[in-house]
Amino acid sequence: MKILFIGGTGIISSACSELALARGHELFLLNRSISTKHPVPAGASVLQADVHADEARLAKLLAAHRFDAVVDYIAFTADDIERDLRLFRGKTDQFVFISSASAYQKPVRNYLITERTPLENPYWEYSRNKIACEDRLMFAYLEEGFPVTIIRPSHTYGPMQIPLGVSSWLHPWTVIDRMKRGQKVIVPGDGTSLWVLTWNADFAKGLVGLLGNEKAIGEAFQITSDEVLSWDQIYLEVYQALGLEPNVIHIASDLIAAYHPPSLGSLVGDKSNSVVFDNSKIKRFVHDYACEVSWAEGVRRALTWFETHSEFQTIDDELNPLWDRLIASYARTFP
Repeated sequence: MKILFIGGTGIISSACSELALARGHELFLLNRSISTKHPVPAGASVLQADVHADEARLAKLLAAHRFDAVVDYIAFTADDIERDLRLFRGKTDQFVFISSASAYQKPVRNYLITERTPLENPYWEYSRNKIACEDRLMFAYLEEGFPVTIIRPSHTYGPMQIPLGVSSWLHPWTVIDRMKRGQKVIVPGDGTSLWVLTWNADFAKGLVGLLGNEKAIGEAFQITSDEVLSWDQIYLEVYQALGLEPNVIHIASDLIAAYHPPSLGSLVGDKSNSVVFDNSKIKRFVHDYACEVSWAEGVRRALTWFETHSEFQTIDDELNPLWDRLIASYARTFP
């Protein structure tokens, strides 16, 4: 198949790019710049442009192409979707939108999440925007037959990311550095809520397996691991991988958000809720879908990657001292 990935070098999309190429597909990446952290895989063709900038130039760049499948990893608003509709009407047999499992109803009313769980998140604008994107695409599918497939990943990571509840997405080594220095590390809530972490190459098997599947048109899929862990278990595994004794402090998510308002959406609107995903639908459509990398294995792979790429062992100079102030304040209240 001839495939276009809008993005294609991020944590999720890089694994999908590698698998698509390994399966013999002709892959094009629409990307504005080339990252040293996420290099373009050998065999992919790059269309260098900023999808969020000059649409007229972008349309001209795409004019000579028609794709069997297009996957947009970096559409976040309804305006992004309107642009995609203008660009790809009649230009692809399948348009795949990467949404988010954070769009599911919060607080959850049933611990078991399926594709039929309502979409509603009053805490996080990011999630509400993803819902608006889904709504617009499904309207286009019903009204004009636009060939959309919706994907809802949960907390997906790879070698270059260490996903924790209270962390820095841009500087994930920050928490690991705290652990190594013996500083306290914040675990959200009481550490008992349940969470799911998915290795990016496992996710890729589900997504790439759906490409070209006509039965997936007009459908939504969640693609996650079946391994369910508490936040305490997640953090304990990191300490064990580092050979260290745990030194954590449990702090309520809403208090964390009071000190750091941007955390409200990602914590109260997502990670503080216990979730278990039912992956039976993706397994019906992609028969060989199975997650092979456990958290115990995945976190060790990620730690090894960072140890051999010391240039990415960066520290978040904003969040690190903020966590210290929060911990000190909490300790004064609960000595």
